[in-house]
Amino acid sequence: MKTDALSMTLLFDFYGDLLTDKQKTYFDLYYNQDLSLAEIAENEGVSRQGVYDALKRTERTLRELEDVTGCVAKALERAKVAAELRKIAADVARLPNGSPLSDAIESVCGRLEDEHGI
Repeated sequence: MKTDALSMTLLFDFYGDLLTDKQKTYFDLYYNQDLSLAEIAENEGVSRQGVYDALKRTERTLRELEDVTGCVAKALERAKVAAELRKIAADVARLPNGSPLSDAIESVCGRLEDEHGI
């Protein structure tokens, strides 16, 4: 079930506030604290199947939110663009009098990352 843990965690970071408290709790225990389904079930006083079903619904909800909004994909694309700009800034910094332009590019990259995460 944890085959996609990194992408699930990223989706949770973006959309976690839209989940129920129970979904958030189960997600945290499973993905962040690395508890097994059985351990979560025992701690929460529910069946293992109940935990499994709740996590599956949570994962489906997170994927559906991303399918509709595309926020994570857009943020990843902005991060990619920022990395490319940083490479250009490093190249520009090596040119005579290129430092001010390089600093400006770095500033834009920082704003991209600060405003949109990732």
